[in-house]
Amino acid sequence: MELSFFDRFADPFLKTANGKGVFLSGIVLGLVAAQQVERGSLSDAPLFKQITFGRMQTRDIRRLLARVPELSKAYRLKNEGRVAQLLGMAGNCFLEGKGEEMGVNGNFTFAVAFTNVWQYYKEIFPKDDVEAPAIEEFEP
Repeated sequence: MELSFFDRFADPFLKTANGKGVFLSGIVLGLVAAQQVERGSLSDAPLFKQITFGRMQTRDIRRLLARVPELSKAYRLKNEGRVAQLLGMAGNCFLEGKGEEMGVNGNFTFAVAFTNVWQYYKEIFPKDDVEAPAIEEFEP
């Protein structure tokens, strides 16, 4: 797992453990949501409908992350092991962080990671040969 891409970000929120946890959570939840709808719009994914973009709090993300193992099994994710690795890393970041709330910076960070999930997935796991599913335009 390659996480050095965090170094190129200047955003102070991403320099914190909580910020990294929020970002990785966006990737994890984006991966699950993308695989819930094999074709079509990401906004049709059941998980997408549970996310309150722009109003998320850390507890909301933790609640959603707690369901990922169950969702991985139910939807038979193609990259279940990688999702578990990212989930573990996101959880560690939250546990190491100071528990500060997300606010505007955290919600922005989450949305960026969620919507660009496959770009960041390829940076984290460059040797994986996983193609992004055909998803229509993102409609928040």
